[in-house]
Amino acid sequence: MAAFVEVDHIDKVFTLPDGGQYIALKGIDLKVRQGEFVSLIGHSGCGKSTLLNIVAGLDRPSGGGVILEGREIKRPGPDRMVVFQHYSLLPWKTVRQNIALSVEAALSHLPKGEQKSIVEHHVALVGLQRAADQYPDEISGGMKQRVAIARALAIRPKVLLLDEPFGALDALTRGNLQEQLMQICQEHQVTTIMVTHDVDEAILLSDRIVMMTNGPEAHIGQILDVPISRPRHRLEVLNHPRYYALRSEVIYFLNQQKRAKQRQAKPVTAIARHGLEKVNLEIGFVPLTDCAPLVVAQEKGFFKKYGLEEVTLSREPSWKAICDGVASGRLDAAQMVAGMPLAMTIGSGKQKPLPTITALVLGRNGNAITFSRQLYDQGVRSLADFKANLQNTPDRVHTLGMVHPTSMHNLLLRYWLAAGEIDPDRDVNLTVIPPPQMIANLKAGNIDGYCVGEPWNSRAVAEGIGVVMATDLDIWPGHPEKVLGVREDWAAAYPETHLALVKALMEACEYCDDRRHRAEILQLLCQPQYVGTDPSYTQRGFVEAYDRGDGSAPTNQARFNCFYVDRANCPTRAEALWILTQFARWDITPFPKNWLEIIERVRRVDLFGQAARQLGWPDIEPDRDPFALFDGVIFNPDQPLAYLEQLTIGRPVAPAELLIDPPAVLTP
Repeated sequence: MAAFVEVDHIDKVFTLPDGGQYIALKGIDLKVRQGEFVSLIGHSGCGKSTLLNIVAGLDRPSGGGVILEGREIKRPGPDRMVVFQHYSLLPWKTVRQNIALSVEAALSHLPKGEQKSIVEHHVALVGLQRAADQYPDEISGGMKQRVAIARALAIRPKVLLLDEPFGALDALTRGNLQEQLMQICQEHQVTTIMVTHDVDEAILLSDRIVMMTNGPEAHIGQILDVPISRPRHRLEVLNHPRYYALRSEVIYFLNQQKRAKQRQAKPVTAIARHGLEKVNLEIGFVPLTDCAPLVVAQEKGFFKKYGLEEVTLSREPSWKAICDGVASGRLDAAQMVAGMPLAMTIGSGKQKPLPTITALVLGRNGNAITFSRQLYDQGVRSLADFKANLQNTPDRVHTLGMVHPTSMHNLLLRYWLAAGEIDPDRDVNLTVIPPPQMIANLKAGNIDGYCVGEPWNSRAVAEGIGVVMATDLDIWPGHPEKVLGVREDWAAAYPETHLALVKALMEACEYCDDRRHRAEILQLLCQPQYVGTDPSYTQRGFVEAYDRGDGSAPTNQARFNCFYVDRANCPTRAEALWILTQFARWDITPFPKNWLEIIERVRRVDLFGQAARQLGWPDIEPDRDPFALFDGVIFNPDQPLAYLEQLTIGRPVAPAELLIDPPAVLTP
């Protein structure tokens, strides 16, 4: 989309009287096309007017900037005109004189006769010819607002900014002015950004509605396209088949934010001791190469650096054990597969919902899909070959292993198969196997292949029993793989401890992605209390080139294990939404109608940002732009259900509202 106005990662921070800070806006990223009408909507205090003032140049952002036609906005200018809720007319000047005042100031280079013609044209444009010589106290509120709109348009601004311009007007006057504004913007192709609380007004006037979350750290929660053709008329819009669906979606968003505000208002009990509420932690992990940040934080002293005096890393036999350990309270925190906090919060399978959060992505990539050497020798060298093999052996059930239903291993394996027109539930059999048991099951012929993290793919290659068919970098480079997971009530009870844990692991992640440290980290990982594997195959992809076992030359894949670079640690919300779509696609969980509420609750970008700022690191969340995996199907974070409808293989999706009550707060 060609951007006429580009709001580029805007932050706005206010200094409080006590020396603290209030982050009003965080990471606002928005592109507006020329001639487009965009409305900003959200509850009071979400920063809508602050954002409008920044675009107007009346306020400066604390971070990021606004670009208009390729130039940064640094101050007010005649290329942007603002119409406020209150009319701001000079009471000693007539209607005509109030409009002329702006024309004379902004268009002084034009001849007087042309200036006068512009004034008269805009008086007529808003239908005030008969009141042109009257003063503001002699005309109605609606007429005053028409004068304000005419005054703004008369200087031919590139962008019209409206801050609840009809909020103080009666319904009839408001309706008439809305019709006039639509006509003016349509005829003159005026680029317009409007702040409003009125859902019906937003749908009537807008091409897109930008819905903002609550503050602090307000951000864009969802952008809704309004697919109603122009020119528009109120009755036609009300009778449009999409009108009530659009209205319901905006109101549903606002209700989600209302519930979030009520939840945030609940008191939290925490008793600090020496700056931290808890200094002895039990943290779970599964023996895989990408547990490196936990091992490094322990062995290199990052935990102790942040006051966590006694941390025990508990080697767990499976991801189910991780889930059970955190749920029962046996583990304070754990390395989790990326979808696990979402699934625990929603309640997958027969599990009761247990709100679980992540404020940190521990690693990206690191997985591969490995098939048995037997399949490879039968000519299965690609996804198409595998489909042909399935068709040629209809009496045989092919079984593939994955590590947990909520893991990226399961979701990416399913996605890869479905992209090759293979139904992962009907054409093959998928079974859950803990990572360390994959090799034994492949040797025994219990499975024909698997998707797992390293070093279990490289070990199959090294032992000559498997061939790598695809890696993460072939399917979705940079996807979230492992996260730090804690119960929501635990984080509420031990906020400073949680923050210290996040900071320690962030530093460990940075250490892991310094290639100079990889050989040292490899030796740490291969110790028996951690991964306990042979360095000769654990090093593949981590230190040395990656060998697929298909006879091709090993390749250098610098991002095969990614722990820190490219903003890897931010628990990005758009990625979580993709995970929710795949849960629904394969009937792991229903698709939540209140997906934004779920994601905001689980993926704690605010806590990640707090830790990053304390470390002096950038805390910008990656863009929420549409993206695609290897098959080119576009995922738009604003249209998750439309995305699901594009996918030809999957289970029927029935969205459901999934309301999770906050748990009782733990007492430290």
